[in-house]
Amino acid sequence: MTDSGKKKYMSLLLLLAAVIWGAAFVAQSEGTKYVEPCTFVAVRYYLSALVLLPLSLYTGRKNGPAPLGKAEVKEAALGGLVCGVFLALASLSQQAGIADTTAGKAGFITALYVVLVPVFAVFLGRKLQARIWLCVLLGLVGLYLISIKGGFRMERGDALMVLCAVLFSFQILNVDHFSAKVGNIVLLANFQFLTTALVSTLGMLLFEKPQWEGILAAAVPILYAGVMSGAVGYTLQMLGQKYTEPAVASLLMSLESVFSALTGWLILHERLTGRELLGCLLLFAAVLLAELPAEKLLSRKKT
Repeated sequence: MTDSGKKKYMSLLLLLAAVIWGAAFVAQSEGTKYVEPCTFVAVRYYLSALVLLPLSLYTGRKNGPAPLGKAEVKEAALGGLVCGVFLALASLSQQAGIADTTAGKAGFITALYVVLVPVFAVFLGRKLQARIWLCVLLGLVGLYLISIKGGFRMERGDALMVLCAVLFSFQILNVDHFSAKVGNIVLLANFQFLTTALVSTLGMLLFEKPQWEGILAAAVPILYAGVMSGAVGYTLQMLGQKYTEPAVASLLMSLESVFSALTGWLILHERLTGRELLGCLLLFAAVLLAELPAEKLLSRKKT
């Protein structure tokens, strides 16, 4: 496969991940009815790690199936630890916030990471063009219309989604960094999920009182979030980002906001006000403007 063909194929993988994640907002919203955030995230990612375990031992390697070497496991473990901590914090803030907002709004606010990724990339040696600052302004205006109520007050759920977007920005940048170094991408994803599950378990034991009845009642949302959004979606992200610039990848993945609004409307019968719809449009315009054409918006600094 040519480099051009490979990039198109990886872009399709990232788009598929966006579809899966968009629907996951509905599953997460339903899950808040039965279990608390740390419990939901912990069980979800233990399931993701369990599903990927057989694949991580033999797939995703440069030289095909073979016994894992110590060096390979070590580099995957390090990358998974760093990526997993950011994924845990982002997922926990997202799960806590979605209880106090709609799936559609949650998806659009989370999509702020597409603007934040190139901004944070400045600190990693990339030059930011002026157009990005316009995107940041558009994103802030859109966020204001979506989230800020009378008296200049942001709702708790929306504020947690903003925090989630910031944390996902760091997760995306770290995935970009480690996926280029690690040969076994599936093993990297598995270590990431295990780290996320362990961090969430710590929060669960410290701040929550998990009940098996609640976990069983939330079985369908947890299964979707764990298998599809976790094991499938985040593995697609790591495979796609291995051959895709982080700015381009963040654009494709940000389309989850559109699919979250669509699934929230179709399944949960959610509605947005005219003001919130305008905010969503501005936020999505910022997303598109930030990344099209992405290769011209971010360039390496000259040494």
